[in-house]
Amino acid sequence: MNKLNQLREMTAVVADTGDINAIRQFTPLDATTNPSLLLKAAQQAEYQPLIDEAIAWAAQQGGSSSEQTALCVDRIATKIGNEILQIVPGRISTEVDARLSFDTNATLERARRIMELYAQMGVGPERVLIKVASTWEGIKAAEILEREGVHCNLTLLFSFAQARACADAGVTLISPFVGRILDWYLHNTDATNFTKEEDPGVQSVRRIYQFYKEHGYETTVMGASFRNTGQIEALAGCDSLTISPNLLAELAADEGDLPRVLEPGANASKTTAAISEGEFRFQHNDDAMAHEKLGEGIRKFVVDQIALEDQLKARSQQGEPA
Repeated sequence: MNKLNQLREMTAVVADTGDINAIRQFTPLDATTNPSLLLKAAQQAEYQPLIDEAIAWAAQQGGSSSEQTALCVDRIATKIGNEILQIVPGRISTEVDARLSFDTNATLERARRIMELYAQMGVGPERVLIKVASTWEGIKAAEILEREGVHCNLTLLFSFAQARACADAGVTLISPFVGRILDWYLHNTDATNFTKEEDPGVQSVRRIYQFYKEHGYETTVMGASFRNTGQIEALAGCDSLTISPNLLAELAADEGDLPRVLEPGANASKTTAAISEGEFRFQHNDDAMAHEKLGEGIRKFVVDQIALEDQLKARSQQGEPA
């Protein structure tokens, strides 16, 4: 049995892509998307009719040019999400505009609109995860959405403070990043290499996983942002892992043994006090890596969001009558 199939027996495997062909090939349980992946997906031939439909639909809704563009992006995200849901048996994660990461009310408004667009396609809330950056404001928005029956995936998670706040908020799932943490340590310390056991990204996810299990938190831990299969193997047994197609292919081609590393344990009990906003902000910002990578991650998603919007604007203008 190859390592991918061994991993499936202990961990929910999620495809970190919007590529329909890759999802068909690896048959994951769930799939995740973000602005960067949507930008790539928008270049694929099979999505071009969908994009044309989204542009026409957004124009029919009226409003300013910027409002129509925002609507168009959400329409495309949910249309692609719906296409993916025809293949995967589980859920699709769809991300709220990263420019709203520090605005709780705006995040709520956009998340509700995304859910309404899915509802119009006949997709129920049990099949969608709203992706929100793990800022304090994003976590507070997710807490409200969860009470409304909207399940959330808190992304761009780098610090233990973020993980604690997400657990307190009762979010459905968190996506602690592994590879980007490793990137920071390779760039900002004298280290040139880490074993998979020493990898700071792996250690971060292991710490969060053990804390959640020891204290009975039901939030799913889904490791994300992998640079190599060694990081994935070092987290075998984690609740869930979202993996890019190239690393899924490497695991599928490897016939070696994959031992389980993480175990849920037993006798869990909640004994921790909720983290306050002040504690959250100090502890997160006291972690230089987490502070820098959260800001960088938001900026990168915004760049790709704007690039997608610019493409849609140009395409819409090409279709307008002279």
